[in-house]
Amino acid sequence: MVDLIVKNKIKEVLPKELRISSDLAEELNKKIEQIIKQAAERAKANKRTTIMPQDL
Repeated sequence: MVDLIVKNKIKEVLPKELRISSDLAEELNKKIEQIIKQAAERAKANKRTTIMPQDL
């Protein structure tokens, strides 16, 4: 699995009083990988080789 998520960047979007669990980045990574794969399938189904925002 490729690391798509940078843990420090997650913290930048959260309010200061919130923390993240040690396994949050791993789960986010899995979810994003799934989203990208689904978008790729949609692009293929539309006979394109480029994934576009509407594929999400």
